[in-house]
Amino acid sequence: MPRLAFDIGFCAQLGKLQGTVRDGVFAAWEKFERLTLEQLFKDPGLKLESLKQARDPHIRTIRIDQGTRGVVLAPESGETFVLLRVMPHDKAIAWAVKQKSSINTVTRAVEIRDIASLEELTPAYERIAPDPDRRLFAKVSDGDMAALGIDGTTLRQARALTDLEQLEVFAPYFPQDQREVLEYLAAGFTVEEVWRDVVSVALAHGPAAPVDTSDYETAIHRSRARIAVVSDSDEMRDILEKPFTAWRVFLHPTQHKVAYRPSYSGPAQVTGGPGTGKSVVALHRVRHLLRHLRDGDRILLTTFTNALVDALTEGLGLLVDDPDLRDRVDVLTVDAFAGRVVNTSRRPLNGYEETARWEQAAAATGFSGTPQFLAQEYKHVVLAQDIRTQDAYESCERRGRGSALSAGARPLVWRTVEEFTRRLDEDGLRTYLGTCAEATDLLAVQGPSYRHIVVDEAQDLHPVQWRMLRAAAPTRPDDLFVAGDPHQRIYDSRVSLKALGITVAGRSTKLRKNYRSTQEILSWATGLLLGRPFDELADSGRHDTLVGYSSVLHGSGPYVHEAETEDAELDALVEQVREWVDGGAAYGEIGVCARFNKTCEKVKEALLKAGIPASRVRAGAARTDDAVNVGTMHTFKGLEYRYAAVVGVNDAALPNPSAVTPEDVDRLQHEADLAAERCLLFVACTRARDGLYVSWTGQPSPFLVEAGCGAGQSSDPATIGRHI
Repeated sequence: MPRLAFDIGFCAQLGKLQGTVRDGVFAAWEKFERLTLEQLFKDPGLKLESLKQARDPHIRTIRIDQGTRGVVLAPESGETFVLLRVMPHDKAIAWAVKQKSSINTVTRAVEIRDIASLEELTPAYERIAPDPDRRLFAKVSDGDMAALGIDGTTLRQARALTDLEQLEVFAPYFPQDQREVLEYLAAGFTVEEVWRDVVSVALAHGPAAPVDTSDYETAIHRSRARIAVVSDSDEMRDILEKPFTAWRVFLHPTQHKVAYRPSYSGPAQVTGGPGTGKSVVALHRVRHLLRHLRDGDRILLTTFTNALVDALTEGLGLLVDDPDLRDRVDVLTVDAFAGRVVNTSRRPLNGYEETARWEQAAAATGFSGTPQFLAQEYKHVVLAQDIRTQDAYESCERRGRGSALSAGARPLVWRTVEEFTRRLDEDGLRTYLGTCAEATDLLAVQGPSYRHIVVDEAQDLHPVQWRMLRAAAPTRPDDLFVAGDPHQRIYDSRVSLKALGITVAGRSTKLRKNYRSTQEILSWATGLLLGRPFDELADSGRHDTLVGYSSVLHGSGPYVHEAETEDAELDALVEQVREWVDGGAAYGEIGVCARFNKTCEKVKEALLKAGIPASRVRAGAARTDDAVNVGTMHTFKGLEYRYAAVVGVNDAALPNPSAVTPEDVDRLQHEADLAAERCLLFVACTRARDGLYVSWTGQPSPFLVEAGCGAGQSSDPATIGRHI
């Protein structure tokens, strides 16, 4: 029985396809489900046509709707066809005739490459290449290349390359798996590491028999990392109507291996940069745990902000159809869970109130230091180390604090802390972190609340929150599953899981492949962070790195705009949003973020005045599908948009002076605050999938200037896509 499967490249297009085109895809899929092979080739509506001048006779096209065609892999044997891309008629033909399919003899999976472009590029690069020992892959033997799945055609092309920039030129045209191998090798990974982290996880299951490079039917079913075979019409509708569902089908083997491992002997961790699928892996892990949950057991899926809770709740609804199973998962912020445990009516303080309260406590005890010092000492020393007595405070090491404090000054600081907490109790007030400390004590008495806890965006959690979560689940296999990225640490929390007794050694996986942003956007954004150390989540004594972090997608790079006035910046933003909408984007697929709320309000007002629907994204409020989403950079954490604009990126906003401790007050805190502000800009810029727009008035943020993205800088748009 014939069937139409789907390549991951097609699913990457889903957000861009109009409703009529999606309907056409569904109609084509249905024909493959009900017609015979002979009928398919004769169907006048489908028009399954071979192509003149095609580099591969297996590549054909089908009619999707008037003016739109799908490019399919149509093997001579077998009954499974693969939809590779959907494009306007002429573009589909032009793309299709350049492609060539093959079966990799190592991974045994189907591969597609743009053979015409590769053959056009290679001779030119061979002519200008230096001596072989000075080329990019000079230290990797042909034998090792072959063992990693690099075939003879790709080997010749790779041997012509001199540096990473040349590899980026070739990368979009290489077969995906071979491209990934070359990118890892070029990033400095050893042959053994590439085999372990890239090739072995992509190996198809089954006996290690010789590969029949003409048996596409078998190879298609082995290509589970890139090709989905869908046999249910409801699932097919979900794929077309809900892009998340499409990506659900396409868990990369590395992701699938982590999410669906039968069991971990203890806490497990997955890390990776933005868009690597950490949150999706966390959701899949919840799905896996639900399948094996005993009667009475429950799961906590927790994160840092309400916006992330909304996103996780929506994703869980898409993954888990059974409402009874979903009801066994509590999706809460860490602070909301603490409030539930403590069950108090005391109101939590906001940041401004807390500062005033520290001022009052200092006045009562005669402490002459700043309220900022006291708040940070309480957070990073007292609560972080779970200090309960003056003796413990006087003898502790003030790790991470860059401000001197003599032994004689500690008793007064402690009395001020006690005064602060006493006054809060009297007035029926609390701090969020203080509530977590109370919850930890209660859980120690009451016992664990959950069998499993899954944590997303773990990098932003404070040590006291980690102690609470540790107490909320029994110390057993599969107790904690942690997903996070040190490069997205935008709140002032410093933690070492190892120091808190949460050991993930041997149960930690790092994801390096981005599935959200184009490589051009990703390269630009990572330039904001490269060369700066970031502590690992598991062990603060070791540094994490972005080496090997790359995207599977290619497209336009960021557009960077300098405006003369704030009004001119808003006018330019309105025009950019109109351009995206005119290009087919829905309003809800566009997000605009800024550092400050006041800037967000001006953006919303400008869009509404121009007749463009706009809505604020706030903590606790769901994002809007029928309006441009506008919010602060903090609120956008964990969200993603087809197009994203980051505005007001000037030197008065990033870094925000009020968020950075003066260097003469605390040098280490000053550095940590700057790092958090830099990460905040990085997070904002990596919300974009297909298009990123960055603008400012006056002087650009020093973060942009240091990364070579400021006014007056120039670069080749073909490699970065930046226009000044």
